Amino acid sequence: MAGFQDIIGQEHIKEHFMNALEQQRVSHGYLFHGERKSGKEFIAKIFAMALQCEKEGIEPCQQCHSCKQALSSNHPDIILVTHEKPSSIGVEDIRLQVNQDICIKPYKSSKKVYIINDGEMMTIQAQNALLKTLEEPPDYAVIMLLVSNLSAILPTLISRCIVMNMHPVEDKEIKKYLMEKIKVPDYQANMCVAFARGNLGKAKALASSEDFDKMKEEAVTVLRHMDDLEIGDLNAAIKRIQEFKLDIHDYLDILMIWYRDVLLFKATNDVNELIFKEEISYIHKRANKSAYEGIERILNAIDKAKARLNANVNFDLAMELLMLTIKEN
Repeated sequence: MAGFQDIIGQEHIKEHFMNALEQQRVSHGYLFHGERKSGKEFIAKIFAMALQCEKEGIEPCQQCHSCKQALSSNHPDIILVTHEKPSSIGVEDIRLQVNQDICIKPYKSSKKVYIINDGEMMTIQAQNALLKTLEEPPDYAVIMLLVSNLSAILPTLISRCIVMNMHPVEDKEIKKYLMEKIKVPDYQANMCVAFARGNLGKAKALASSEDFDKMKEEAVTVLRHMDDLEIGDLNAAIKRIQEFKLDIHDYLDILMIWYRDVLLFKATNDVNELIFKEEISYIHKRANKSAYEGIERILNAIDKAKARLNANVNFDLAMELLMLTIKEN
């Protein structure tokens, strides 16, 4: 971890926090809203470290004892709220780790900071318990709630917080980060950027994921030879998808980007804008074979498959319908 200068994008959030530190006008409640892996926790921890920094500047110095404790996740006045159940944050988690603990003054700092990740997992009872604390917080308390789904949070709880909406990071910034910091080659950076859709954390995760590379190769193999595959082959491919330890939406995104490339090449005959540049011979072949309407039907079918899976439709059925639509078009 470093300072605010190391946050990629999110200029509005950096500016807000640096002004709050400079003017010493820190709120008791902040709500970070954004996709998973979008950097909510990274920013929250930097702000927490800056609040506790002994230099009391607008950037954490990273050298004082307090900053070193924060960097090692060992600061007594920065509390990361945990939960026993994997799928929910219960009322007892909030009562024990926040409501009761907050009555104890900071051990060594002027502030006591609580970071609640996966805030949408709080039960209604847990949210109401947190609301009571936010209605009358001690002067030294700062509570940061990190959520991916704002609709799961009570409006009364949201109203007690300053809401920080995470914005998508520009593709060129993500690509620059991947190539300079993680040393990812150009073609791989382009692929990760296309999938991340402005989410830097997701781009980083994909860049270092062996499973993603295997999933991509599996999907591309199916797409290359779609015309020659029988129903049994497609069913076998569907079974193999489930072996990957990744979100099925990542697989569907591979299909989506492939057919967008086909559509783009069919319309422009330009290789330079393609994500799957290295597959140009197959992209060219598919573009010649498929009509515009057929490609659009495939892209719509991929969207429908995502919607069906989100609605808990049987996985094999949803994927079989998709594969048949792809083969027919």
